[in-house]
Amino acid sequence: MKIPDAGAVPANEAPTPGRRERKRRQVRDQLYEAAVGLFVTQGFEATTMDEIADTADVARATVFNHYSQKVGFLEEWGVRRRASVAAILGQEHAEALPVGERLRRYLREMAELNVASRGETTVLMSASARFGRLFQDPSLEIELTKIVKEGKERGEIRPEVDSDQAGALLAACYFTTVLRWIRDREEPPPFDLPDSLNAALDIVLTGILTPS
Repeated sequence: MKIPDAGAVPANEAPTPGRRERKRRQVRDQLYEAAVGLFVTQGFEATTMDEIADTADVARATVFNHYSQKVGFLEEWGVRRRASVAAILGQEHAEALPVGERLRRYLREMAELNVASRGETTVLMSASARFGRLFQDPSLEIELTKIVKEGKERGEIRPEVDSDQAGALLAACYFTTVLRWIRDREEPPPFDLPDSLNAALDIVLTGILTPS
C-alpha cells in the first residue's frame, strides 16, 4: 500500500497526476523501498548511495535527483509514517473526538506502526537520532500542536496552556519513549509501547501534582 505524502490532498479531490509525475513517484518509491531494505539488513552507515541505486536498478544520478543526501531517506520515513497515521485518523473522522481521545488515538497509531515493524523502527529511528534531525525537525511537534490548539479553541484545554509548548512536550515524550523501547534491540521488547505512550499522555493531561 502506498502511503500518501503528509498534507496531501485527499484522493477524491486531488487531480490525477500525469504520466511524468506518476513515473517520478514510482522511481521515488523504488528508491525509498530499496534504501529502507538495505538499512534494515546491513545498517544505515554501511549502506552507500551506489548500493541504493543498484538495488533500485537506476543510475546513481537518479538517486541524487530525488534524495540529495542519504539522511533524506530517514526524513522521508518519518513523513510517510505521519501521513499514514493522518490518513487512518482522517478516515475515522478523529477530528470530532475530544482532544484527549484524539491525542490518544494519534499516539496509539504511531505506536502500532512501530510495533508492526520493530526491526525497521530500531534501525531507522536510531539512525535518525544519530545522523538526522530527529529532535530538531518540528514536523511531529506541529501535528500535535495543531490538535492541542483545536482542543483549546473548543474549550477543552485551559486557556493559559501554551499550545506550542504542549506540542513540543508531547513530541519529545514520543521520541524518547520510542528510543527507550528500541535501545537494547532485545526481544521481546522491554515494555509495551502503546501502553507506555498512553500512560505518559495521562501524566501530561492530568499533571503530576495532587489537587490542592
